[in-house]
Amino acid sequence: MGDLTVELIPKTCFYSNVRTLLPKKYWDLLRRASYAKAEYKCEICGESGKDQGYKHEVECHEIWDYDDKLKVQILTGLISLCPKCHQVKHFGRTSAIGLQAHAFKRMERINDWTHKQCVTHLAESMIEWSERSIYKWRLDISVLNELVDIPEKLIAEAVKKRK
Repeated sequence: MGDLTVELIPKTCFYSNVRTLLPKKYWDLLRRASYAKAEYKCEICGESGKDQGYKHEVECHEIWDYDDKLKVQILTGLISLCPKCHQVKHFGRTSAIGLQAHAFKRMERINDWTHKQCVTHLAESMIEWSERSIYKWRLDISVLNELVDIPEKLIAEAVKKRK
């Protein structure tokens, strides 16, 4: 299991994720493969969304890396998360729907952090987000072919759609 951290997507990359860029059929293949690999448990806390009162066990989260020099947003993989851990990853949206306090409590418990450590982590994430949100990012989702068989043409179309 790993640390539970906030991952803020640059504003200039909003609404262009793998789920929206690929045909539903391929997103479903990717997410189902991620769920099975994780044995339908959160890869951070080991819990299931069903145990938390949700109708589903896990959700598929995209792991992004950023080449700040070349301005490339690089998909490095997918991870299955319970809904509560996924809310922390998408802290901006979580705050917008009024669940900020729940997300802080989750980070504190999972990471064994104080509230101050969570606030510091969020502040550092916000600074990074602000700096990255100035730029237009090129997209690299080539890792998808390592996860499931997706035609190169579809990946190229997805990247083109993002521009």
